[in-house]
Amino acid sequence: MLLGGWNKRVQRGFPGPGWKNTTQQIMSMLNIDLSFRSHTCGELRPADVGEEVTLCGWVQYLRQDLFVIMRDFSGLAQILIPQDEDKMNLKTALCDLPPESVIRVKGTVRLRPDGQENKMPTGEIEVLAESVEILNVCRKLPFEIKDFVKKSESLRMQYRYLDLRSSQMQYNLRLRSQLVMKMREYLCNVHGFVDVETPTLFKRTPGGAKEFVVPSREPGRFYSLPQSPQQFKQLLMVAGIDRYFQLARCYRDEGSKPDRQPEFTQVDIEMSFVDQAGIRGLIEGLVQYSWPVEKDPVSTPFPCITYEKAMKDYGVDKPDTRFAMKLMDISKTFHNTEIEFLKDALNQPGGCIQAICIPDGAVKECQLSLVFFCDIFVFFFPKEVSVVLVKADGALKSPLNRLMPASAKQQLLQMAQARPGDLLLISAGTQECRPLLGKLRLQCAELLESSGVAVRDPSAFHFLWVVDFPLFLPKEEDPDQLESAHHPFTAPLPEDAHLLYSLPHKVRGQHYDLVLNGCEIGGGSIRIHKASDQQHVLETILKEDPSLLSHLLEALDSGAPPHGGIALGLDRFLSIIVGAPSIRDVIAFPKSFRGHDLMSRAPDFVSEDELKSYHIAVNWPYIKAHIC
Repeated sequence: MLLGGWNKRVQRGFPGPGWKNTTQQIMSMLNIDLSFRSHTCGELRPADVGEEVTLCGWVQYLRQDLFVIMRDFSGLAQILIPQDEDKMNLKTALCDLPPESVIRVKGTVRLRPDGQENKMPTGEIEVLAESVEILNVCRKLPFEIKDFVKKSESLRMQYRYLDLRSSQMQYNLRLRSQLVMKMREYLCNVHGFVDVETPTLFKRTPGGAKEFVVPSREPGRFYSLPQSPQQFKQLLMVAGIDRYFQLARCYRDEGSKPDRQPEFTQVDIEMSFVDQAGIRGLIEGLVQYSWPVEKDPVSTPFPCITYEKAMKDYGVDKPDTRFAMKLMDISKTFHNTEIEFLKDALNQPGGCIQAICIPDGAVKECQLSLVFFCDIFVFFFPKEVSVVLVKADGALKSPLNRLMPASAKQQLLQMAQARPGDLLLISAGTQECRPLLGKLRLQCAELLESSGVAVRDPSAFHFLWVVDFPLFLPKEEDPDQLESAHHPFTAPLPEDAHLLYSLPHKVRGQHYDLVLNGCEIGGGSIRIHKASDQQHVLETILKEDPSLLSHLLEALDSGAPPHGGIALGLDRFLSIIVGAPSIRDVIAFPKSFRGHDLMSRAPDFVSEDELKSYHIAVNWPYIKAHIC
């Protein structure tokens, strides 16, 4: 019966979100034959009527003492409780069961009576129970396992094993598994990549994010958890592996940053004898190959813009291209202005005046009053932003109005492409005003959307490559010193390579970011493959101790091929695909925003005796009893 039913189920297709790949269907059915159930709850259909089935799962709820709704990972099934006197023991057992108890039911599939069908995938059938085995009785739970029941995120994380029973979390994790499987298939079987595991215990890497340290039993010596396998994958290219990848666990001690995780997963890739175009082409093919079948297909090649263009048009280096409202340079309008703060801005080196235009339709659709809409921007940006309303007759409503000649007003409307009813947000200063308006552009979109205005299509996926980043940037704490814009192993653009030894602040790097809907989901670069150039970058430009990377410098001097790579943030990528508000919704057991595991209460204290073997003593900042 099992094998015959297996073949029929494969032909019919397995239900449930994302389960549309034939290979996955077959594997699912093979797994059924390894367990003591004959079917899953969500797969039964009218074609199964008359079959004797065995189901295993959780009691979702009891209805009218007549039905038990039973659930497993694949969906729901309605179990009809027999009302016969000789089956009263069975009825009593089921009716007394608390929700989320685990049962095994044997019975016969039958059609539901006319008028009792519903729109569930199994809504046309029910299973008449013939026997029930109670596998485990559930205690009273802190919340109900129902999608419409709202739970705080802290409660969800404290009882993560219960939260993972929800249909959405089941979908997210199963889609993640499918995505990873397809990525492995594409990289290994289609393009000949080698899956290589690299160490988790390593040593400190100069620059970059702050790393976790791990004590050793040698006094004063510590390991570091790698923030990425960057050095290892370059060493694998020197070793002749040629094409490497892994699903790498990475660690960054970034403190209490919202929607960040101290440990995360990235799809880590490196290739020899490749240029930027080769890496970008590989990733576009990877995304296209692994893209969920229930989503609209992805078109390639992805659009590509320079870092300079991104900052000029959007004010950020990871622009959301699902909506317009680009930044516009309107400096020419105020070339001869007598307005003091605008005049001062233009007299500065690199001074400019920038604007964004909010369309009239968006403002009108917004449920907030126009006055309140303007007040919000003035409140958050009191000195940096001027608000200008274009009235129906083309006149301007703004404190700037009385200070501008008619010709300047007309030129402003033309340069900003503004129409009656539009709202202009103007900022003046050096090039730094662009990031301000870039941030304001995104806040405008959020404000409009919170008021019911459709600005960004939540079902759209806009991929974008951003290239030609500066190789180095001034340090915030010491602008006279440079730091790597990406990391210290990024090679300069060939046309800028001659500036590396004379004007490093003007060098552009062979660095490329992949952006999806305004979020960076991947970044990579072509690497420095000559030891002399790498030592110059570390020692002369970044003022780092090159001895910390002596192993890498020796490797580069041992016949290193030209190479490059990229890392995709799997958690972020998947959260955008499923529309999750946080990456924690696509990770099975995430940490809180403070880096805590609320379920197991990690990190935890270690006794002084246990610390002795690591030659460590804790310097308590507060009384130990008060630390929680």
